[in-house]
Amino acid sequence: MNEPNPHIPRTSRAPAVITGVIVLAVVLVAGYFGWQHFKPRPAPVPVVEPVAQVPEAAPAAVAPAAVPAIQNPIDPPAPEAAGGTATLPALNDSDRLLGEQLNDLLTSKNVLAFLQLDGFVRRAVATVDNLARQQAPARVWPVQPTPQRFSVQRGSEGVDTIHPDNSQRYTPLVLMVDAVDTARAVALYRRVYPLFQQAYEELGFPGRYFNDRLVEVLDHLIATPVPTTPLAVTLVEVKGEVPSTRPWVRYEFADPALESLSAGRKMLLRVGPQNQQRLQAKLRDIRQRIARP
Repeated sequence: MNEPNPHIPRTSRAPAVITGVIVLAVVLVAGYFGWQHFKPRPAPVPVVEPVAQVPEAAPAAVAPAAVPAIQNPIDPPAPEAAGGTATLPALNDSDRLLGEQLNDLLTSKNVLAFLQLDGFVRRAVATVDNLARQQAPARVWPVQPTPQRFSVQRGSEGVDTIHPDNSQRYTPLVLMVDAVDTARAVALYRRVYPLFQQAYEELGFPGRYFNDRLVEVLDHLIATPVPTTPLAVTLVEVKGEVPSTRPWVRYEFADPALESLSAGRKMLLRVGPQNQQRLQAKLRDIRQRIARP
């Protein structure tokens, strides 16, 4: 029997980040005011200095930067779901509201086990944006790391692959995600959407529409191919006089094409084919409800 090799902590948290996208869309419902109240603000026009020593040529006029049109507007919540005259708290004071709403949606037990509620909106927005990029820093995740450690096994030819039993450690999280009532989740998303829009603009995207970015990231994750064979990993050699005391943090995909994928796609690949398919099915369900047909 092959013995598991040391584990990979960075991959051990992978499904938690994917859940962040799902829980986010669960919490992501266009707020009480509707998307019309969050039309993009014009981007600042770059300052162009006149060309020196060419008096006969007038400086070229600089047209205002084009503001991207909203592709997937979020409809305001139905009157019966809008909470009457209730108003949203300020972004800095929104943790309590989000905690109450998520407890109702996911149960307090699941919230305690899986989520990071402090600064939840900003965490969720930053994580969603990062999933289609090379890095998705754990320090801003809206969810707790998955317990236990990621493991690999060595085959007869000396090749390390992700251990087939590794996917079992993600099962509780995947089952929780699968059980979420998507319609209720999206309804919540609509109710609090202005908070996510504000956090996205503060992140450095003024004039950009967060729901468009979410749909873009969902498409990116949904398109991740499902592996048909065990995925090989390799332990990256680190040279130096001081020996590494944590070799498990140096595992990477052996295939350079896989290792060059985005953070979100690599996370999906690491949870196992069955878990990946279930998560992608949930992502498709969410996308259908928040994207323009």
